[in-house]
Amino acid sequence: MKVDKDKCIGCGYCVRDCPLSAVRLQDKKAVILENCTECSACIRVCEQSALMRDAAASTDAITCESCPINCRIREGNIGACQRYRNDSGRLVRITPLHTFEDVKDIVGPEPADSIRTPLVTAIGAGTTYPDCKPAPFILRGRQKDVDVVTVVTEAPLSYSGITVKIDTDVAVGEEGADVLVGKRKVGMLVTEQYGSKMLSIGGVNLLTGKDGLVVARTITNLANRNSVRLAVRGGARLEIQVGRPPVIDGEIPSNMRVGCGSATLGLFAPLLRAAADEVIILDSHLTSLMSEHAAGVFAGARPSGLKLKFRMSTPGRYFGDHGGGWGGTSIINPLDVISGVDQPSARSGMRVLITETTGQKASLFELTGDGSFREIPLTEGSMEAVKAISSSCEPSRVSAMYMGGTGGSARAGVALYPVKLTRAVHAAKAHLTIGGAPAFVMPGGGINFMVDVERVKKGSFYWTPTPATICPVEYTMELEEYENMGGHVEAMKPFTI
Repeated sequence: MKVDKDKCIGCGYCVRDCPLSAVRLQDKKAVILENCTECSACIRVCEQSALMRDAAASTDAITCESCPINCRIREGNIGACQRYRNDSGRLVRITPLHTFEDVKDIVGPEPADSIRTPLVTAIGAGTTYPDCKPAPFILRGRQKDVDVVTVVTEAPLSYSGITVKIDTDVAVGEEGADVLVGKRKVGMLVTEQYGSKMLSIGGVNLLTGKDGLVVARTITNLANRNSVRLAVRGGARLEIQVGRPPVIDGEIPSNMRVGCGSATLGLFAPLLRAAADEVIILDSHLTSLMSEHAAGVFAGARPSGLKLKFRMSTPGRYFGDHGGGWGGTSIINPLDVISGVDQPSARSGMRVLITETTGQKASLFELTGDGSFREIPLTEGSMEAVKAISSSCEPSRVSAMYMGGTGGSARAGVALYPVKLTRAVHAAKAHLTIGGAPAFVMPGGGINFMVDVERVKKGSFYWTPTPATICPVEYTMELEEYENMGGHVEAMKPFTI
């Protein structure tokens, strides 16, 4: 790396964000140290364009190809990710390979087979109220030749909500926007996950707010896999139902992306290389350009001279934007993604395929002698490549995880020492299930869980105007463990089918 001392203002951003502390300030100017790997982190954060790559690469450096950064690691130094070291001219992984035996104590125990399933579910069990009364059903039985107890209740949970996952590239709104039922707020649009839009519905603050009844009803309807109409403030109108495709502004998207633009190119590089001289895969997160991308270079793509309008992440990978166009970007006319053509590298007659991560839209263009593009029919090879992308996509659908906190007063109906129940759940000595379905218990204090609602019998969730949602909860443990936590043994009954 090189520093333009005239441009550098000594802001220190490059020092702060360098992953290897390979930059320091001297006399209020940036100085590059010997352990620099040219990862370009400093270039990205420099607002003065005072940093640039050094054309004269070090002769004792090795290029790491473990990710698109392509660090140049000198002898005895490590890469930006701090995983690889140049050891006498050979890249070695710093951390040794671990077996499960090496990490089993950190991973922790799983519930024993004897308590993995409840003797009975809480569906139809009724609710303990007030909570200091024993739970409605405390049953003793034998599983795997072990005496076990299952305690069940339909617990009213003010601390509850539901996270909805919508598998689609179609834009639905701006991150952080309110999600509405009519004009009433029931949640918000949160950070996207891989190929999916995420909605957070409910939570205690909304449940206890002025529109809490609507919030409780919405959570329950979604958890019970009923159809719900929502709107994102400033965004799309949605009709969603768990297990079915979403309806977004009256349209039903057919599938979700096979991967981001970079991943799509990585998956199908040989096919795409055979399909056209250059390929652009439009994506709102990472748009890819085949001739620059590591996978395209590996497949034999030649430089095309095309420049894209988006900001480069690493070679061949560009940060996209969001909109109602191709690949969830703002690009309506696919050629608009091209900001320029470097004529020395471009070739007359060169063919450029532009498509999406879902393969739903695709166009093929040919570069003419005057430097303009004309659209031509898709060739057999380009159709084959686009079909390979689309056929590898999964259907667009809605799924949801119900989330609740049972670490409060509901524990009193289970045992006299509620903290012992909490500790037993975290130690996998008491197994929490929801309607018989396995739940993931979050680490830390309390009993906060999430469960895939498609694994719970439809119609098992309710709501009450307190307002709260009502969830079927089961705790299953060995009899001795139940007795140790002060279980209500006087209310225990034998389990009979």
